[in-house]
Amino acid sequence: MNKLSLLLLVMVAQTCAQQNFLRELEPMGDLPSKLKEVSGLELADDGHYWVIEDSGNQDEIYKIDDKGHLKESLEIDHAKNEDWEDLAMDKKGNLYIGDFGNNKNERDDLVIYKIPKEELDRKKPNADKIKFRYPQQNDFPPKKDSLYYDTEGFFHLKGHLYIFTKNRTRPYSGKTLMYRVPDEEGSYEAEFLGSLFLCGDQNRCSVTSADISPDGKTIALLSYGLVFLLTDFTVPDFSQATIKIVDLKTNTQIESVCFADDKTLIIADEKNPFGGQHLYKYTID
Repeated sequence: MNKLSLLLLVMVAQTCAQQNFLRELEPMGDLPSKLKEVSGLELADDGHYWVIEDSGNQDEIYKIDDKGHLKESLEIDHAKNEDWEDLAMDKKGNLYIGDFGNNKNERDDLVIYKIPKEELDRKKPNADKIKFRYPQQNDFPPKKDSLYYDTEGFFHLKGHLYIFTKNRTRPYSGKTLMYRVPDEEGSYEAEFLGSLFLCGDQNRCSVTSADISPDGKTIALLSYGLVFLLTDFTVPDFSQATIKIVDLKTNTQIESVCFADDKTLIIADEKNPFGGQHLYKYTID
């Protein structure tokens, strides 16, 4: 096979694996004035949504309705907001807070807080600690071409928390690293699952949030203006998934995504010079 034929074959294969679509978000409501930096979003048992803010904000979770109205806030006991970046929920109703934001890749105190379902009925819920480290990271921070260890997205599936790192490499490689840890209190070396190439634009292709559909068939990886929908995967290897890239046609800082059902995504953005601080809906075809 000559070089031109091989190049065409590779291009066709990549086109089949990553399908690109345009779709505008459907506005649902405005977030309250105190929630300018929503970094995580998860569906609550009562049909409302839990949200969090990232570093520099309170050690609290907030419940909002589908119009963005604030319903309640809960201070989490023994859970310091170093950099809370995403939320996850298991099928038992336990809530997980990912305190793994690591912009400079220099933290060695990464933790996921687990809030048992029964604690969510208290005014000051207690949280268990799931501490972990990335086995490939030996320097804090590593060299610029190895800045893979910031994290803003994860989800729960069958006893594990699946983590997708935020790429800050220079030059930019376009990859997210995938790990998992058990969903029980303890201290762990995260299990490395491989890497996933998303795209090569450093301004648009780094993961800012993640979730999996209730039926376990679709993974949503959010980035700046895009959402990557993964299907046809096997667990725990997601590297061979079919990837559908959806351009959400927005230049606001979208940081949070969760599934409301198997075909509906709820998305929130932070306030920035282009707007934001809103709640949106996206329906998967």
